[in-house]
Amino acid sequence: MNRTDRLFGLTDQYRAKNFQPLPVMATEARGVWVETVDGTKFLDMISGYGALNQGHCHPRIVEALKLQASRSALLSDAIYNDQQGRLYERLSALTQKDLVFLANTGAEAVEAAVKAARRWGYRVKKVPSGSAEILVSEGNFHGRTTTAISFSTDDLVKADFGPYTPGFRSVPFGDLDALKGAITPNTVAFLTEPIQGKGIRVAPTGFLRDALSVCRQNEVLFVADEVQTGLGRTGKRFCCDWEDVEPDIYILGKALGGGIYPVSAVAANAEILGLLEPGSHGTTYGANALACAVAFASLDVVEREGLAQRALELGTYFLDRLRGLRSAVIREVRGLGLFIGLELTSAVEPYCENLRARGILCKGAGMNTIRLTPPLVITRDELNWALEQLSKALV
Repeated sequence: MNRTDRLFGLTDQYRAKNFQPLPVMATEARGVWVETVDGTKFLDMISGYGALNQGHCHPRIVEALKLQASRSALLSDAIYNDQQGRLYERLSALTQKDLVFLANTGAEAVEAAVKAARRWGYRVKKVPSGSAEILVSEGNFHGRTTTAISFSTDDLVKADFGPYTPGFRSVPFGDLDALKGAITPNTVAFLTEPIQGKGIRVAPTGFLRDALSVCRQNEVLFVADEVQTGLGRTGKRFCCDWEDVEPDIYILGKALGGGIYPVSAVAANAEILGLLEPGSHGTTYGANALACAVAFASLDVVEREGLAQRALELGTYFLDRLRGLRSAVIREVRGLGLFIGLELTSAVEPYCENLRARGILCKGAGMNTIRLTPPLVITRDELNWALEQLSKALV
């Protein structure tokens, strides 16, 4: 038995089978490339589900991690640390919001946003106690905590995990009339992804702008989950920027940690996040010094290397070329920037396997859609090579 097979066996013997990884045993990764223990290299089109906008092991972020880890890491929120202030300030400026809450994962940030919206509903909108309601989009993915799966419309993630958290109702994604009709006096927020990561589903042009207007008219908070779409992925700072929408609450994560360390954030004005008093919410590792140093460096890379503009230019090129592929199995190409989905006429798994054999790592975003989300540091030559492999595999 070779080393790769031994590692597969060891891992599968002891890990819970809550996910099914591709049969690739990685050992190193740089930029857009992943190398296995046997020396095979793959171009990464999974990109940590959007966590690797800056690429694998970006030197600036790695250096920030090393430097801070040699000084201090976890100090807990019992005391201040010297890395917090500048990150809070930077995120406040980036989102144009008064206050920021820092956590670790996107799911944690979603939970914090839900709690903040409910508290705002009771204390500001004066919704009767225990009756606050949040509207969400069908087909959403906001994490796998008990609350997040409670408003999922995916039976697979909900099966035998009940009872579910009440207080949520779903409306069809991108359907403005449905949103209008679902709002009641007890509705405190509308929570949505600007582009749905599951299936890479893009809302009709103007929906985000019109949805914000509907929320304003009905004293409902607009909450944008930009965990996957934020920080340059779609060719803008935030995906909401495509329609000049400034949500009441931003939820950020994934690329905020640069693919090096888990960092997430909720940003909102003081009338919302200012309602959290000491003891009302928290997280042990949130805003630790190591996380703050890594997140600051991650934002540096996004801004200094112009990754949003890069995603816009290369994404436009990639989308145009993908739409020009002569393939009977491609039903639709959709996306923005380098957040792209290829919907096929049949299940994607055989095609993903074919692409893997040709040196590309990719996975499905739903049964019939291949997710193509490379690191934003990818080059045009690398995209052209990927296009060549895609043209051969999708036949």
